[in-house]
Amino acid sequence: MSNPNFIDYVKIFCRSGSGGAGAVHFIREKFKEKGGPDGGNGGRGGHIILKGTTQVWTLLHLKYRKHIHAKDGQGGKGDLMSGKDSEDIILEVPLGTVARDAETMDILFEINHDGQEVILMKGGKGGFGNDYFKTPTNQTPRYAQPGIPCQEGWIILELKLLADVGLVGFPNAGKSTLLSVVSAAKPEIADYPFTTLVPNLGVVNYRSNRSFVMADIPGIIEGAADGKGLGVRFLRHIERNSILLFMISADSNDIVKEYKILEKELKKYNPELVKKKRILAISKSDMLDEELMLEIKKTLPKKVPHIFISSVANYNIDGLKDLIWKALE
Repeated sequence: MSNPNFIDYVKIFCRSGSGGAGAVHFIREKFKEKGGPDGGNGGRGGHIILKGTTQVWTLLHLKYRKHIHAKDGQGGKGDLMSGKDSEDIILEVPLGTVARDAETMDILFEINHDGQEVILMKGGKGGFGNDYFKTPTNQTPRYAQPGIPCQEGWIILELKLLADVGLVGFPNAGKSTLLSVVSAAKPEIADYPFTTLVPNLGVVNYRSNRSFVMADIPGIIEGAADGKGLGVRFLRHIERNSILLFMISADSNDIVKEYKILEKELKKYNPELVKKKRILAISKSDMLDEELMLEIKKTLPKKVPHIFISSVANYNIDGLKDLIWKALE
């Protein structure tokens, strides 16, 4: 998942197809001077459908496709010939995609399963031809039904990554380094804040051929829920994680204060996030001796499982995996 190609937000204008009009037509044959109605029905307009797939990880393919219009259904014809239904437009999206009404910001639906299909904009139904309206008392109706109009509007698609473990921490907490050590993911790593500008996913192998998915989320700063730094743009990815792994560097001036700031930002963004299971990992712990670890341990939250790790020194990494797997189970 390379940085320029990871797009997790697009705004598109969608319009389904209108239904075709029913036909007003009468039989005109040599020996049927006053033939009855034979107007056919109109065809259905095309739907616009979202389909979940595991083959794409980003909304990049929709970034430059701002207007998506399905074709109208064909009108009916004489001789009871119905108009042709228009083809549906199917937009493949990654699992974890949320569709919102751009005007109200209401969530319309979510795509969470491979192969799941949901109609985003419904094509209009075709109108009935005049043959449909004939009755014993009205044998020559001179009217037909127009097709049902299309649906249209601006839609926002947001991607929320589906992962078992989400890494939460300030910039430079060592999240990307941990992901690169425990998985085959190759996130950009450097000694400055906001190295990670897009989420990265990695599959972590565990004992007996088991595995879980870990997501490296761009660093959070105080005020992120209000739009500071990278803002809420990436906080939404944390909503889909089963467990939150808080990472705070051992060289922090105040580990507990950082933890509380992270907790506060998550709560401000979505109060439900604080109910998720969490683990606290003190990263870069190779710079600590046992005595200092004991002093830090006394200050840590009592109800949150914690562990001291070092990705560079490979210290306690297996222990962290055990802790994560136990929480997942």
